[in-house]
Amino acid sequence: MYRKILLAVDGSDNSMRAGKQAAQLASLIKGVEVTVVYVSDFDEDSNEKYHDGGSLEFELSRKKKIQPIREALDREEIYYKTEVMHGRPGPVIIDMANEGEFDLVVIGSRGLNPISEIVLGSVSHKVVNQVHCAVLVVK
Repeated sequence: MYRKILLAVDGSDNSMRAGKQAAQLASLIKGVEVTVVYVSDFDEDSNEKYHDGGSLEFELSRKKKIQPIREALDREEIYYKTEVMHGRPGPVIIDMANEGEFDLVVIGSRGLNPISEIVLGSVSHKVVNQVHCAVLVVK
């Protein structure tokens, strides 16, 4: 069964649903370790300097986005750790999943329409195709 789960979140509704699914799944597995990763992309990082409160306010904003997921994991009494990474979400999540030897990646689907997904690509699509473990995509 799964021993290490990587939960990729971005604060979206689908990400919140993915977090709840990961918490429910992890609650069924004794000794599971969940790593919650929030990837701050380059566009978000470049806008950081425009926040009035500076980097502290920006960091609080990031933590607020993942707070409901932390609460869901706490309710289920799941051991987890949180990491905030910087870069393009797809490659960062893929590298983290493969290098960290995770058994499962749980990620929300952004729900792009088919044309947008072809043109832009989707993080979940890239993750599904490039990680070396199982992936649960939640809509």
